[in-house]
Amino acid sequence: MTSQVSSPAEQADRAVARTERQPGKEIRRLDRVIIRFAGDSGDGMQLTGDRFTSETASFGNDLSTLPNFPAEIRAPAGTLPGVSSFQLHFADHDILTPGDAPNVLVAMNPAALKANLADLPRGAEIIINTDEFTKRPMAKVGYATSPLEDGSLDAYRVHPVPLTTLTVEALKDYELSRKDAGRSKNMFALGLLSWMYHRPTEGTERFLRAKFAKKPEIAEANVAAFRAGWNFGETTEDFAVSYEVAPATAAFPPGTYRNISGNLALSYGLIAASQQADLPLFLGSYPITPASDILHELSKHKNFGVRTFQAEDEIAGIGAALGAAFGGALAVTTTSGPGVALKSETIGLAVSLELPLLVVAIQRGGPSTGLPTKTEQADLLQAMYGRNGEAPVPIVAPATAADCFDAALDAARIALTYRTPVFLLSDGYLANGSEPWRVPDVDSLPDLRVQFATGPNHELADGTEVFWPYKRDPQTLARPWAVPGTPGLEHRVGGIEKQDGTGNISYDPANHDFMVRTRQAKVDGVEVPELAVDDATGDAKVLVLGWGSTYGPIAAAVRRLRASGDRVAQAHLRHINPFPRNLGEVLKRYHKVVVPEMNLGQLAALLRAEYLVDAQSYTQVNGMPFKAEQLADVVKEAIDD
Repeated sequence: MTSQVSSPAEQADRAVARTERQPGKEIRRLDRVIIRFAGDSGDGMQLTGDRFTSETASFGNDLSTLPNFPAEIRAPAGTLPGVSSFQLHFADHDILTPGDAPNVLVAMNPAALKANLADLPRGAEIIINTDEFTKRPMAKVGYATSPLEDGSLDAYRVHPVPLTTLTVEALKDYELSRKDAGRSKNMFALGLLSWMYHRPTEGTERFLRAKFAKKPEIAEANVAAFRAGWNFGETTEDFAVSYEVAPATAAFPPGTYRNISGNLALSYGLIAASQQADLPLFLGSYPITPASDILHELSKHKNFGVRTFQAEDEIAGIGAALGAAFGGALAVTTTSGPGVALKSETIGLAVSLELPLLVVAIQRGGPSTGLPTKTEQADLLQAMYGRNGEAPVPIVAPATAADCFDAALDAARIALTYRTPVFLLSDGYLANGSEPWRVPDVDSLPDLRVQFATGPNHELADGTEVFWPYKRDPQTLARPWAVPGTPGLEHRVGGIEKQDGTGNISYDPANHDFMVRTRQAKVDGVEVPELAVDDATGDAKVLVLGWGSTYGPIAAAVRRLRASGDRVAQAHLRHINPFPRNLGEVLKRYHKVVVPEMNLGQLAALLRAEYLVDAQSYTQVNGMPFKAEQLADVVKEAIDD
């Protein structure tokens, strides 16, 4: 977790050095930029975007990213469904989203141009790889004439660059075929953009040499292509202007920072939770997009007592995790919506057994296989009710990529304190997107240590002391956690209803009614913070209420509206089951409550049922996050009404 952000003085020195190296070139200062790299899924757009992001983080800008790629490992080349893109928004101040519309598009082929052109505002810059704009690739995506010549791009500032040819020429001294040399064109493009925006270069060169350490000739070829792109920008007359976006020093409190994705932050949060609980971490999982990165990351940390088990299927994964919970571990299973459906029976078993278990669900587009690489929030009701019988489960939802760390700690706190499975609902947008994260001081992390049962806890009428596995803590209603093998704590587990206290099998109707209501009361009694409301003027009539990854677009929309003089309040839910105690009172303060969701109104339905409020649902299910301008228009309409 080392820092990737230099000190402000170092950042300023680096910017001055870059300015001095570019005589004869105009340098314009900007407060923010949105760049989108787009090409075939085999063109390395995700790698290119990731490297540009890492260097931007090290320079000290605030940033937010949006990777967008096909579900296929290698989608059909040159087709619209096969386009892979990576969008990065970086600024000299705090930002909240990856941006609504790119200022710059790097289009590696005709499909990339056509798939992304509609998102560009007039005057945007387009860097086009002209080598790919031949008759056949253009015809494949429906271009009857070349957009480079027919005037259809007159509203934009177009930079035609033969990226493939220039890359091959730069690598002519390497023993590579033209095809292999051409594969480094993404590094040429990265070098060019790094020159245009004064990005550091040292980290990328180190990365390439490390990534291809076993093939040093490939590593050096990629470094050469990267440098060639930089030098092309510095020497060609086609790029007379470069841009400088200063570090966002005012946006960051003092501390150690790094760029982090949601899945990586969540992984670190789980490790931190296990350390703070002084428990081994066990992950039982089956690979599924977009949750697999958590399995990959946790498998690297055996030195922290982490054990990862890649099971043969979803059911085996959660079964192993529940067994680990029974054995005294901090147990986790990771999945997405289709996997939750398969795990539902075992989640119900965990509810019945009352054992701590974290169910991490990274939501994606559905139903069924749906849109595996696109984002959605449509599994909320599945997490809430998707089990047989009355099987209540707490639900925690992070708001940003960095917040996934804190949400993981919070979910672990609830699971361990109340002896219950807990849903942690992230989504593809948070999982793959990234932003700066302040590495926390270990001393600031919560103490999650638990006390295991060590001996008898109940005295019978005859004075005999026995162990009752379902004798509850009067405050939390949690049952004791007895590690198997502890002498005198033998007890029965299984899915059939337990008798209160003794844990014996019970078919008694009154006992079942009591146990069902007790498990519900335990979840209802989970301690969560009150809902904080951001109401700048204190007299707003409209509240925008969100959950999960809608935080960034909502906050950006509210910021725009307030800048134009509108009064609007904002609140965001991390805890959805149970809701914060003051939520009902908050909702009653406002004439209108607008609830944006990437589903068909699931949170709004819960709010209407629970609080009898007329929550105004605004929904989207296109696999992409909301745009700030889009939400600003919706909220503005509610304010005007």
